[in-house]
Amino acid sequence: MEKIVIIGGVAAGATAAAKARRLSADAEITILEAGADISFANCGLPYYIGGDIKSRSKLILQSPESFNEAYQTNVHIHTSATKIDRANKRVHTLNSKTGEEKTFDYTKLILAQGGKPIAPPIKGADQDNVFQLWTLEDMDNIESYISKYNPKTAVVVGGGFIGLEMAEAFTKRGLKVSIVEMMPHVMGIMEAETAGVIQEELLAYNVDLYTGKAVTEISSHEVILNDGKSVDADLVLLSIGVRPTLTLAKEAGLEIGQAGGLLVDSTLKTSDDDIYAAGDMVELEHRVMDKKVRIPLAGPANRQGRIAAENALGKKHEYKGSIGTSIVKVFEAIAGITGLSLKAARAEGLDADAIVVHKEHHTSYYPGAEMVSVLVVYDKSTGVILGGQTAGYEGADRRLDVLATAVASKLTITDLADMDFAYSPPLGNANDAINMAAYVAENRQSGYSPTLTVDEVDAYLDEHKAHWIDLRDVFSYEKSHVEGAISLPFELLHSTISQLPKHDLFLIYDQTGKKGHQALRQLIGAGFTNVINVSGGYLSLSHYVRANTPKNFILELGHPELKTLGENEGHEEEETTEVELNDTGRLVVDTRTAEEYAYGAYPGAINISLDEIERRASELGHLDREIVLYCASGARSAYATRILKHLGFTNVTNGGGIARMMANYRE
Repeated sequence: MEKIVIIGGVAAGATAAAKARRLSADAEITILEAGADISFANCGLPYYIGGDIKSRSKLILQSPESFNEAYQTNVHIHTSATKIDRANKRVHTLNSKTGEEKTFDYTKLILAQGGKPIAPPIKGADQDNVFQLWTLEDMDNIESYISKYNPKTAVVVGGGFIGLEMAEAFTKRGLKVSIVEMMPHVMGIMEAETAGVIQEELLAYNVDLYTGKAVTEISSHEVILNDGKSVDADLVLLSIGVRPTLTLAKEAGLEIGQAGGLLVDSTLKTSDDDIYAAGDMVELEHRVMDKKVRIPLAGPANRQGRIAAENALGKKHEYKGSIGTSIVKVFEAIAGITGLSLKAARAEGLDADAIVVHKEHHTSYYPGAEMVSVLVVYDKSTGVILGGQTAGYEGADRRLDVLATAVASKLTITDLADMDFAYSPPLGNANDAINMAAYVAENRQSGYSPTLTVDEVDAYLDEHKAHWIDLRDVFSYEKSHVEGAISLPFELLHSTISQLPKHDLFLIYDQTGKKGHQALRQLIGAGFTNVINVSGGYLSLSHYVRANTPKNFILELGHPELKTLGENEGHEEEETTEVELNDTGRLVVDTRTAEEYAYGAYPGAINISLDEIERRASELGHLDREIVLYCASGARSAYATRILKHLGFTNVTNGGGIARMMANYRE
């Protein structure tokens, strides 16, 4: 009879035990857990502190008793493994509550000890107001401290997953929160423009960010940064990373890998044929880089636990490795990454490029459409997808899963371009953001549309001098633009193209990159030889600047509009306000929505949307009155012109788009 001993519970260990029992009805299975809890939802801890999860008991997935009842497994909590006697296949243990020492014999041993939070050597880190978050006990200690002492301010040291989730949790508890992060931006594994979406959301919820900084000292009510600045901190959370728990494995003489984790082969077997390992303590194959790495994530840990159990019981199931797919939600914003970033790909010697697109997560005309950002990293010669990132408020998770599938399956950008995705107006687009990203990547790969990401643009300007052209409307330009950029709305490009020097270098951007591509093709068609479209346009530029300070261009951004917890994010019915007008003289009518009109309008124009124009035609005066209609592009105003002519108005003209109207006004 097999005797399976598993050291460690929670994700990998508990999963291994459950799988082992399903595979073998008569195996003797034992779990040795050093802590108090055999299986709990450690990823849910921040959401209990923040109040999203109301019941603590929901975080407890299994007790020793319920696990034994379900899987006939001997569970020993508060039981630390102190030694592995490999020669005699025996584990020595110590019960931290009773002091009892015991031994457990095994035929196969599975190590699933995970990792522990890194405790940085900061002066004052041992004070009662300083915490880490890893276990239910840690969570209870934080909850108790908040309830007892009612802290007003909190500093989170570390801008990774747990740090960001806890920044939100503390904010929801009414604390003024600051994040200190040594990297240039939070979520350092992501590109700056992806992380910028998260940083903008944090600022909108009044979270202060101290990036590129470190904490050197902690006191009872403040922390001191390495630049000498003090930050109020009644409570401090340290969340700077995780180290694998390897003491037992090292003392047993098991081989440690170059990445710093326990070395295992593709079957998750260690350097001992009778010992397997899974979870945060192991290093594993990265499926893109083809080298050993550490990826301490719950998903891989669970899958490794299953596979380790299978192979310990004689199966041959190879673990193919991981691509590090991970995602974070901070307040309402979401950002995720899979595979390699562009920087990581190039650091590995891969000949990689990247592009960015921004597109509504479902059709723009259906209420509630939110922009989702998609960044795709691919091999320049083969087009194979190497990685990707997504960000936004809706739909980022769905697109990230598509990219993860593409990376794991070694699909190409052409494969993604031709892929069918589920479409219905409330749920998607006929051409999904993933399709569009693939089209843009194909255009860059072929040279049809010379494109650079924002980070590449900044580096490119180290050695090149360029003219910037802002293709957005004048109102967007006036609110914010790259310093020195020429305002040239896309609608006016064709009529002014002859005024531009054909052989100078131009960097062009619109709002999302789409019109930038159209403009680039116009310029190339007119004989321009050196034009580059900024991938992702102004949205990418602004996200990048939120997270990083460019060296070679300046883009001033105001503070994001402040948000309030619990505010209604829904979309209300558009309000219309009837206006009293003189019935003589020239009248300019903006047929866009009230929201578009509020952003900026032709001087003196009134706003009557296309949907309201027929009902409100009586407000416009005599039928022979001169009326000029316009919208964003000229399409809606063309329809409005027909409606008014059908109603008998005889002096109505379509002024076209706002850019054309403003150009005529300035002339």
